[in-house]
Amino acid sequence: MWYAFKRPAGATGPATALVTHRDLSATVTATGTIKAMVGAEVKVGSRIPGRVEQLAVQVGDRVKTGQVIARLEQDDLHAAVEKARADLAADEARLATVRNGARAQEIQSAEAAFRQAEANRLLAQVNLDRYRQLYQDGGIALQVVDTAARDYDVAVAQVHNTREQLSLIREKYTVEDLRYAEAQVQQARAALRIAEANLGYATITAPMGGVVASVSTQQGETVTSGSAAAQAPTFVTIIDLNRLQVDAYVDETDIGKVHVAQEATFTVDAFPDQEFTGKATAIYPKALIQQNVVTYDVVIAIDNREGLLRPDMTANTTILVAKREKVLAVPNQAVRREDGERVAFVQEGNRFVRHPIKTGWKDKNYTEVVSGLKEGDRVVVGEVGNARVQARESVPPGAK
Repeated sequence: MWYAFKRPAGATGPATALVTHRDLSATVTATGTIKAMVGAEVKVGSRIPGRVEQLAVQVGDRVKTGQVIARLEQDDLHAAVEKARADLAADEARLATVRNGARAQEIQSAEAAFRQAEANRLLAQVNLDRYRQLYQDGGIALQVVDTAARDYDVAVAQVHNTREQLSLIREKYTVEDLRYAEAQVQQARAALRIAEANLGYATITAPMGGVVASVSTQQGETVTSGSAAAQAPTFVTIIDLNRLQVDAYVDETDIGKVHVAQEATFTVDAFPDQEFTGKATAIYPKALIQQNVVTYDVVIAIDNREGLLRPDMTANTTILVAKREKVLAVPNQAVRREDGERVAFVQEGNRFVRHPIKTGWKDKNYTEVVSGLKEGDRVVVGEVGNARVQARESVPPGAK
């Protein structure tokens, strides 16, 4: 702030100022840095290894959410998807077979074999009974009876075997077989999803809109990938210039005056004649200590719709910590201390009269007057000197 003094011709008196109503404000100044907000700067990379087939952006390009940034070679990835689909089809066919069980022709054939075996057993039993009777009557030798008995045992075994075969065919697959086939299908489906996901990863897109801040690869280069995000290769860095903030580093002696939602103004060296505005949104509780100087990071949200500001610019910040509107005020130079009280010298004609005053709020240029003066009074802002010397007029900024 400054004062313009009007010297009437021949005037030699002290400078004066008009007592007026004005707004008073208290501020805290700090130096800060423009940075991207959390989430406004992203590093975009590849989740799979491969050769860069296409690089679609350069530094300074504006991109939209979902816009293609780069593509990797995809021939092997397409083949992996096709193989996974074929494996799934084979496992689904196997599951259908297990669920359907044996075919009707297989069951009919097994039933016919069982009936044939049962008929053979009945015939062998009849022959054995007949030969035993003939042997008792002396009509045949014992050897014939033994042969008939052997044939009967074979027929009985055949019946047992065909019965087991029929049972196995009717219940061809167990519950465990069904569960295994279902698990194979689920595994094949998961493998297909992984193959399709890897194919999707070969097309790298912008996760948000913004400006390409850096490009760290080139077309034709082979990239690798890591298991951790920190190891993944970065293709480009994207910054949303509409989501910037100022990190103002406020001295520990002033941090107690700063609160969230306070308004702030700042300038940058790139545009020294332009003042930008913002509002405090956060105060970091942890101090920053550099060269034994303790500061606290005050985050100030800013409006960069014009696109003039860039990350890492130095911001000379002023935070409005308090404000009083339309109070009666005088320049600080007009308030004096005499005999333990505050006084001001008021011009009355060509004399200067001492007035005791009560003061209130004060900023770096003006002091609030609670009592002792009225609007329109002229007070001395320089040395009083001889009280009868003609006054020299001082006009504060904005006064008439």
